[in-house]
Amino acid sequence: MVPASASADVRRRTRFLPSPRMKSNVQISRGIESLFGTRDENIRLLETGLNVRTRLLNDSIEIEGDEPAVGRAAGILNDYATLVREGHVFNNGDLNSYLRVVTADSETSLRRLVESGKQRSFGKKIIAPKTITQRRYVEAIDRNDLAFGIGPAGTGKTYLAVAMAVSALLAKRVSRIVLTRPAVEAGERLGFLPGTLQEKVDPYLRPLYDALYDMLEADKIEKLLERNTIEVAPLAFMRGRTLNDSFIIMDEAQNTSPEQMKMILTRQGFNSKMVVTGDVTQIDLPPGQRSGLIEVIDVLRGVEGISFVQFDDRDVVRHNLVQKIVKAYERYNEVIGANRQMSLKLTDVAKLTDSPQREAVPEPAIPSATPSNTAA
Repeated sequence: MVPASASADVRRRTRFLPSPRMKSNVQISRGIESLFGTRDENIRLLETGLNVRTRLLNDSIEIEGDEPAVGRAAGILNDYATLVREGHVFNNGDLNSYLRVVTADSETSLRRLVESGKQRSFGKKIIAPKTITQRRYVEAIDRNDLAFGIGPAGTGKTYLAVAMAVSALLAKRVSRIVLTRPAVEAGERLGFLPGTLQEKVDPYLRPLYDALYDMLEADKIEKLLERNTIEVAPLAFMRGRTLNDSFIIMDEAQNTSPEQMKMILTRQGFNSKMVVTGDVTQIDLPPGQRSGLIEVIDVLRGVEGISFVQFDDRDVVRHNLVQKIVKAYERYNEVIGANRQMSLKLTDVAKLTDSPQREAVPEPAIPSATPSNTAA
């Protein structure tokens, strides 16, 4: 500990000293082979991910490294030992996938990640996350009051969020569900739609209804909608409200403006959860309009109590062609982006090399202002 009387320079240098090295032992009597993995790939992943060294003893594993890293590694190994004692079996590759997540995300525990993959009852559906990222997503929603699910179509972002909302409502952890999304058309102009205000906006909200009807019986949904226990509304209706004791889902968030994004995030009241989903590759805003979802990633990244979960093509759970389509578009956009940058550079070079050099043009002579000496 640095004394208060030490100079500012000493205190500043001490602040950047490395953490002290330490050792810790974790008792593990079962599941050693699964823990180490093929060619020790699992234990090596733990070592490189947390920058620690391990050593197998008779009935324990010794961990050595910086104090925070050793504590984190010990927590992971203790979770593993407890799960094995409780009868959990780690299939081939599962533990490796889990370790990749927990070594990269200090807020995620191995136990919570494993338990998030268990089957759950969501109304009339029994659902289990299919990929590691989906497990992280479900665990993040459980752990935080605000979670973002960002990624391509077909990864289960909206479906799992609605499932978690239905589960919270049936368990009486919240008193209502609020589902909202911006009423932005996907590149088409549908004109004026007939009917009441609700009938006009319903086509934009149909994906949310689809997920609801997949979870609950139709007659139950109708009653919940009539009582406003489930509310499905466009984003424009959210201004000025405070949503207490609610599970709020903001879908298609890539089509919000920065102002709309700030507005919906500040609607969250006491005892409420909010999940924001979107795909930054499918923005339908007018050209030049910045997406609120892209901006909020920069603004709120690292804020305590907020979680961002990024999906990719490996998490697509629709038809197997959807995964291939998403991947193909990613490759295409990478190539187009690289070609566009190259063409811009070549254009700049051409402007510099091909622009004709102006020859210096002599300025016209200015006639002398001295009066003439000719006689009048």
